[in-house]
Order: sequence, then C-alpha cells, then structure tokens
Amino acid sequence: MSVVVETRGLVKHYGTVAAVESLDLEVEEGDLYGFLGPNGSGKSTTVRMLLGLVFPSAGRIRVLGRDIPAQGGSVLPQVGAIVEEPGFYGHLSGPRNLALIESARRDDTRRGRRTRIADAIAKVGLEGTGRRPVKAYSTGMKQRLAIAAVLLRRPRLVILDEPTNGLDPQGIHEIRDLLRELVTQGTTVFLSSHLLAEVELICNRAAILSEGRLLAQGDVSDLLAPTGRVRIETPDVDAAVNLAPAIAVTVHDRMPTSVVLALDGKAPEDLSRALVENGVRVRELVVERRRLEDLFLDLTGHQSADRTAPTEGHRDSAAG
Repeated sequence: MSVVVETRGLVKHYGTVAAVESLDLEVEEGDLYGFLGPNGSGKSTTVRMLLGLVFPSAGRIRVLGRDIPAQGGSVLPQVGAIVEEPGFYGHLSGPRNLALIESARRDDTRRGRRTRIADAIAKVGLEGTGRRPVKAYSTGMKQRLAIAAVLLRRPRLVILDEPTNGLDPQGIHEIRDLLRELVTQGTTVFLSSHLLAEVELICNRAAILSEGRLLAQGDVSDLLAPTGRVRIETPDVDAAVNLAPAIAVTVHDRMPTSVVLALDGKAPEDLSRALVENGVRVRELVVERRRLEDLFLDLTGHQSADRTAPTEGHRDSAAG
C-alpha cells in the first residue's frame, strides 16, 4: 500500500493559540480513513492545511507523494474536497450546475464532459432529478451533488469535512453507502467528522484528535479491541453466577436476565460449552468490544456510563 496522505510534526498556531500540535498522520491508498475529534479540536484546520488553503507553522505535509503547499499545483488536481457547505446556483438543475463547473476545463471534448457528468450523477444516485432546480433539493441531495462535483475530476483522493452535517438519518445512510462505493472503485477517502459512531460503522482506519493533538491512530478493528468480557443472556442468572468460580471465570456484572463474565483467558466457545454442560441455558453469548466513544473517553480522561458494546459476528447461542 502506498501512503497518500502523510504529515510529520505538523503544527499550526494562531498567535498564542495552538490549533494543531505535532500531528503525525498516515493515510494509505484504499483507506476509508476517519479523522475524529470534537468541534474545535483542529480537524478543519488540518484539512485546510492538507489542501494548501492554510499554511502550517511548522512540520511537513505530503499528499500523493508531493509536498504541500510547495507542489500543490501538480497534485491537487487529483484531489477532490468538500470543506464547507456546498454552494450551487439554486435556479439551475444539478446536471446544469455540473456542466458549468466542467465548462472551465479545456482538456476534453463536449461529449467527454457530458459522459463525466452523467457518470458522476449516476454514482451519487441523482439520475431521477431531471430538471428539478437545486433550490428544491433536500440537504442530503445537495451533499450528494457536491460529491458528484468532486467526482468530475475522477480524483485519487477525496477529502470531506463533516459531509453529513445537517442530514437526516436517511441522508446520512445514503452518504455512508456512497463513501463505501467510492472506496470499492479505488478512491481513497479522508473523512473528517465529530460523529464517532459514524466513523465506527464505515471506516477501516481512524485517528482521534483532541485539542490539536493526536491521541490514537490505527486500524479500527485494533482500536476496538475486545474487553476480555462476554455478556450471557440466560434465564439462569443465579446458576451462572454460582458456577463462575468452578469454570475459572469472574463475574463482572449481573442483571435480571443477563450476566457479564470476565473470560480470564478462556475462549468464548469453551465458556458457552461449560455453561450448557452444567445446566445453564444460554440464550445468547456476546463478546464485548469497546466503541470509539469509549476509547475517546478513556484517552481524554472522561468516563462513560456504558463502557462496552457487543460486536456483530461474535454471537454464540446454545439450547439448554
């Protein structure tokens, strides 16, 4: 995998205010990379530095193998970005807006421009809008049109700053699906967001930023490591609690219809078998993993009431 975005010791100060401090990022080709942090954490400043819109106070930026901002002119045409709320001519249709954007290009035929516009419209699912003016679009449709405008360049890298802001749940779902599709088609996506659950759902790698500093970076699967505990749904909670010492596990918590057990090195499937063999009816066994929210709270020194979440695909059940 080649590295498409790299920062080393990146710093941005505004007077005495440190917006970004000693930031080291690494985004690999084919990533759907989540850049996480609360509002005011330095995400947007970092995005603007990656695009050459803001100059760093110190450090180095390389995008697609070139130094930014020094070599931005040669590399940024291969980068698509949305860093603010998209702006279009409201009285014109989506395709007509894209045609105006494409009219600035002089390296293709009219037929080639029409093909690119049709392809971009199809990729974002706006084929059925016809001549409807953009002022009649929903917020989600406008966001998709903005992404279509980005795709006109057929970029190798797409950088998006909070692309789901203001969207309803359906619009968020549509943008998620679109980003996944872009990655399957070979585009690397850098997604800046304060929505941890959103990144957890779709990104393969992520970085967590707080007060301008990098707290963690890596594969999402590694960041969300198992806690070493499982939750057992059973009508025999008392029996499971009493049995725990004999089968070498520890009771972490108990509820009316479930118990959380610390595995203490035991495999979940071995625990399930031991419970059933000793007469405990197991309705469900769920391996607990941390959420990105929990990781963020841990790294920033806060506490969460609900520390863990079950992981899909790690469920065993046995009949008693």
